[in-house]
Amino acid sequence: MPFDASRRRLLAGIAASTAGAAALAACGSNGGSATSADGSSGSTSSTTGTGSSSTTTPPITSSGSAGRGPNSLPDPTRAAGVADTRLPFDHVVVVMMENHSFDNYLGMLPLRAQPLADGFTFDANGVPTNSNPLDGGYQKAFHLPSTCQPGSVTQNWDSSHKQIDGGAMDGFAATSNTAMGYWDETDIPFYYSLAKTFCVGNRCFASAPCQTYPNRRFLYSGTADGTIATNSSGFELPAPANGTLMDMMSNHGVTWTDYFTDLPILAIIPQNIENHPTNFQPITQFFVDCAAGTLPMVSFVDPEFGLADTVGSELFSYLKMIPDLPAPIAAAMLNMQESVDAQGFTEENPADIRLGEAFVAQIVQAVMSSPAWSRTLLVWTYDEHGGYYDHVPPASVPVPDNVPPDLASTDIPGTYNITGMRVPTVVVSPYSKPNAVTNVVHDHTSIIATIASKWNLPALTYRDAQATTLFDFVDFLSPPAFLTPPTLAAAAAPTLGLAGCPGTAPAPIISPTASIEQSVEQSIGLRYTAAHRPLKLA
Repeated sequence: MPFDASRRRLLAGIAASTAGAAALAACGSNGGSATSADGSSGSTSSTTGTGSSSTTTPPITSSGSAGRGPNSLPDPTRAAGVADTRLPFDHVVVVMMENHSFDNYLGMLPLRAQPLADGFTFDANGVPTNSNPLDGGYQKAFHLPSTCQPGSVTQNWDSSHKQIDGGAMDGFAATSNTAMGYWDETDIPFYYSLAKTFCVGNRCFASAPCQTYPNRRFLYSGTADGTIATNSSGFELPAPANGTLMDMMSNHGVTWTDYFTDLPILAIIPQNIENHPTNFQPITQFFVDCAAGTLPMVSFVDPEFGLADTVGSELFSYLKMIPDLPAPIAAAMLNMQESVDAQGFTEENPADIRLGEAFVAQIVQAVMSSPAWSRTLLVWTYDEHGGYYDHVPPASVPVPDNVPPDLASTDIPGTYNITGMRVPTVVVSPYSKPNAVTNVVHDHTSIIATIASKWNLPALTYRDAQATTLFDFVDFLSPPAFLTPPTLAAAAAPTLGLAGCPGTAPAPIISPTASIEQSVEQSIGLRYTAAHRPLKLA
């Protein structure tokens, strides 16, 4: 849902005051035959999981532990807070953007120098054949004409479950006829460059099939604490039962900072800012610390969430009340409002996605230019799918705790035992596997698991305790492929201007039948059925 003014004001007010996700396959590069997206194996030049730099120490794997629960340590032989020196990184940087699915951004990647990416199915002309039922026919995936987003997409709890449709993944067009839209390398060249240069995840999912706040709560605390929506109700909740990742890091000497632009998004769990006010710094400090090589052990980097829109909306609401405005003036005001509305850098609808891409490019370039680059691991990802189409069914995951979703009687039944949709995810590091993909299943708690594995932090919930780390994205056994930072494509220029940022999608084109390829593709939705089996807490 759009990041509306009331949501921003709530955050601004706060700022002022079971088995684990199983490894489906190894990470493979184009140099060899990697495991296919459906989990079948072929020969590969890559190693499943990762290992230490010494052959005499136990291997470091990405697999989660099905037997672990809250408060358990990744390594019981090591004291909590003691770093694993076998892991050759000292800094983790998390850049989580907003509201795009894998197919929405990277669906064309198989035709853009990464054939192992699990994107769209194509016809002989390279046109996506993926489709969804709509108005008695089928709407195929289509290239959006502008980087200004078209609006109307929805990803609330009910809409997300309708889109999933028991794993058929055929309910997107019915919730919005713009949901099947996608962008390509010509629109977001820097993102495609990231995904082709480093290792990209084929099976990285949002933590739950719903909106921003619950999914970010999973990143910050391993649980949604019953929330299913982006609204103020979560601000009144008590602290998570086991605290947050920020509490755990502070308690065990792991330094961390939330570098925010206009709103510190970690404050959606108010206790984060109440308990750790000095851990929040303006975004300018990130660039200073990066250049000096003095980043903390863990950094969260927040884009600009659109306060210009918040202020501007009040002004435009007033101006619209002026009676008898001449049509040219009214039209000019609408164009200006569209420009203001598109100013947010989070990439959430209706923002111009190129603004967010430019922001991420700045962060990545700063990290790669830092004296600490050789010891840094950056994760670029998205909080949830934003209502946009993805063809891969959610994965089965452990229920985090005994707090069920707070559902109304009219909501579609469900619990937290499935992920949301896939989201773009790339690990940027000297040790990232070059031009590679990984088919290991991840959700946001894999980031918690990675941090916890490095510094041996106690688990917060069953979800993060049993999550896979991100070590399948990297190769710690070989010399780092990117010790000298690679040259990446520049971010594209935004579409903004006084002409506005029109994001109107073309009228849907309805085909009488789905393609044969799509019918076969959607039959794999049977995999999703198993995800609804109740998972018993240990």
